[in-house]
Amino acid sequence: MARIIYVEDDDVAGELVRDVLTEAGHLVGVVGHGTLAFETIAFKKPDLVILDRSLPGMQGIDILKQLRQMPATYLTPILMMTGKRGEALSDEAIAAGADDYLLKPFEPEDLVRRVARALEIKSFAANRKIR
Repeated sequence: MARIIYVEDDDVAGELVRDVLTEAGHLVGVVGHGTLAFETIAFKKPDLVILDRSLPGMQGIDILKQLRQMPATYLTPILMMTGKRGEALSDEAIAAGADDYLLKPFEPEDLVRRVARALEIKSFAANRKIR
């Protein structure tokens, strides 16, 4: 079970993702405001973050950039999940440090698979010993 924070200002989307990931065995909190989300993530240090791109307050891409600059969240897996399409947008998110970029609408199985993959990579990195 992973602790996940999903940053989404659409209540329906937030509920859907929470339900899908809860059914997959995770503990999911949904935060609808960018600035509050950044503060919550910095304080709670979840196992994984899923960010919408467009948010009230602080934008998802700005949250991503700031989280990648903080030692406590630098290695936290972060998925961008947005309805905004375009190769330039996904390239920008990946360049800013997103581990994955998922478009809405999404298939629930795909979301669960991508979350599992991000958590496996984090676990592998945490358990790997550098000699």
